[in-house]
Order: sequence, then structure tokens, then C-alpha cells
Amino acid sequence: MADTIIKTDIKEELSFVQRYTKDAYEFAVEYTPKIIIGLIVLIIGFWLIRQFCKLSEKAMQRRRFDVSLRTFLGSLISIGLKVILLITVAGMIGIQTTSLVTILGAAGLAVGLALQGSLSNFAGGVLILVFKPYKVGDTIEAMGQKGVVKEIQIFNTILVTGENKTVILPNGSVSNSIVVNQSIEGSLRASFEVYIGNEHDAERVRKIILDIVQADPRIVNFPAIPSVIYTKVGGGGYTLQARFFTKEIDNSTTLTEIMELVNKELSKRNIGEPTAKMIVYQD
Repeated sequence: MADTIIKTDIKEELSFVQRYTKDAYEFAVEYTPKIIIGLIVLIIGFWLIRQFCKLSEKAMQRRRFDVSLRTFLGSLISIGLKVILLITVAGMIGIQTTSLVTILGAAGLAVGLALQGSLSNFAGGVLILVFKPYKVGDTIEAMGQKGVVKEIQIFNTILVTGENKTVILPNGSVSNSIVVNQSIEGSLRASFEVYIGNEHDAERVRKIILDIVQADPRIVNFPAIPSVIYTKVGGGGYTLQARFFTKEIDNSTTLTEIMELVNKELSKRNIGEPTAKMIVYQD
């Protein structure tokens, strides 16, 4: 009886081994070519991705993209293509990828909804770095703030104001608002007005102001030469406006110093605003 049980157990074990061997053989016959083809596609795919990333890097360098943007986009392209390649190879081998793609899509949607503001700032940063409405070192006005661009990050633009305050502007808002770049043209106009009484000769005063303006070496003659024009006449006097261009970096200082020189020169010559007069009426 015991021998019979042992023989039965041996037969069952042999049967199990035979079935396992048969299944393994069938699996190997069915999937080995797919795995080999998948590995070949994977190797060739990684090589093609590397070549494509190199071409993309060269193209971005020709377009003079910012270094940080080139690095970020290069990584994004590389990772995206590798994920697509891995999913494709998994499908070729026979792995069901429908559920995986669905999970990745749902996760991407959830992340996108959770990071709407950040993604908006990221998109704005990409637009700024690609189209370059301003660069580091430019003086700009945006969102009610004025200052020198210290750094352009993927999500934010950092300004330093005239009061030496650091202002952080979100790129999403900046890219959708009006930006005034005071540096892009290379020069900036300045102007000031002087109110003079009618008792002083207008042409003489105009020449005094113009000579002071033209004598300053920081004045540039492009896009227009310095000028002093009449803007208003009345009330016992007239108004002269001086206009001139300087480099953006010299603009504020030059304007202040020229105004001081003009005031001193006119004061030295006793040239000023109309003198108030009292008129007395008698019956």
C-alpha cells in the first residue's frame, strides 16, 4: 500500500515537472523572439533619443536659448521620449500597457490641476526665455514695479529696485501683462520744464538752457538731438521744455545734474518766474 502511494506521488511530481517544463518551453518559444526584438528596439531607441537630444541642444544653442532653459527642455525631451519608448517596448513584448497609460494620464491630470498656478508661471518663464522681451541687466517696468532684472528663473523674474529692494514677479503674470523695457533701445529720453517771466528774453533763456544740455558728455544725439521748445505761454510768462537722450544707465543722474546746473545759471543771471504784482484800484 505504501509503495503504491509513493509511486502515485512520484507520478504526480513528474507530471507537474513535465507540465512546468512544457509551459516554460512554450513561454520561451513564444516570448524569446519578442524579448530579443524588444531589446534591439530598446537599444536602437535609446541611441536615437541621444542623437535627437544632441540635435535639439544644438538647435537651442543656435537660437541662443538661456542655459537653464536648454537644460530643462533637454531633460524634459529625454525623459518624455524614454517613457514613450519603454511603453512601446512593453507592448511589443506582450505586457498590457492600457492600464499603465490610464494611470499615468490620471496622475498627470491630478498634478496639473494641483499645480495650475505653478504651471502657468512655468509656461510664462519658457515664453520669456524663448522670446526674450527682456534680459538680465535690463531696466523694466512690469506689474507696477520698476527695477533692474537680476535673474530670470523658470517660475519667477527677480528685480532690484532703485531703493535696493528685491522684487519677485511670477512669470505667468509678467508674460500676460504690459512690460516696459527701458534698456532695449540703448537710450532713454529725459525732459524737464522751466517757467520764465515775460520780462526775460525767451530766445536768450532758451540758448542758455540748450548750451548747458549740449555741454554734457553723457548726452547722445540718437534718436534725436537735444532741443528746448516752448510748451505753454500765458499767466505773465512762458514755459520752456528741454528734451535730450542719454544711455539708460545715465538717465536719472544726468537729468538731476542738468536741472541743478540750469537752476544755478538762471539764478546767477536773475532769470526766474514772473514777478507777482499788486494792482490797487481806487474809486
